[in-house]
Amino acid sequence: MPGVSVDLNADLGEGFGVWTLGDDDAMLDLVTSANIACGFHAGDAATLARTCRAAAERGVRIGAQVSYRDLEGFGRRFIDIPPDELTADVIYQIGALQALARVAGTALKYVKPHGALYNSVVDHREQARAVAAAVHALDPGLAVLGLNDSVFFDEAQRLGLRTVPEAFADRAYTSAGRLVSRRERDAVLHDPTAIADRVLSMVSARQVTSIDGATVPITFESICVHGDSPGAVQIARAVRDRLATDGVSLEPFS
Repeated sequence: MPGVSVDLNADLGEGFGVWTLGDDDAMLDLVTSANIACGFHAGDAATLARTCRAAAERGVRIGAQVSYRDLEGFGRRFIDIPPDELTADVIYQIGALQALARVAGTALKYVKPHGALYNSVVDHREQARAVAAAVHALDPGLAVLGLNDSVFFDEAQRLGLRTVPEAFADRAYTSAGRLVSRRERDAVLHDPTAIADRVLSMVSARQVTSIDGATVPITFESICVHGDSPGAVQIARAVRDRLATDGVSLEPFS
């Protein structure tokens, strides 16, 4: 598919103290955009600074992966937080990563919610509005990454923010085009070859097969591979190689 390009992103910087999660250096050799944790669901200051420097050295774009304040649950638990508090929390996280990126010699380009917050802002308008307001208040030039046809994108576009839809290489979809809950069986995919073939089909046909066999149209500019999944490096490499073999170039959206 000569002339076709797509961004490849991954969630990185998710270690904390003596605990490491994933191989960030290896992933940064493969992706074009890095969604770096901001300390609320994972990541300490030193880890985030190192990840920003490593991304800058490779020319990988940096995004702030904002979350509920939930280290114990890795940001995967819904929190019914008041909108003004959520806006303040998101501003706090973006600002911290923005500073670390600047010191590393690069700049923050976008914001992506993580985990339960990501899923919440698909349909929860108050929280979607709170997150979009935080991004706009701090830097209207930042893009936001998320699911297409979400209320988050509605609120972001209302404020004039650039919205970048993404698809997931290693997550199952429902027939409504939403992600299958991680609590459900087969919600996360693990076979690198099957995932790579699936991504190529996504790029060529702009559709994905849901967990119950339905064909679901999808809109995206970026594809996410989770950096904390077992075999994440092998999956990202398989996806990158499969796309390259078919003439699809990997380029950052920002």
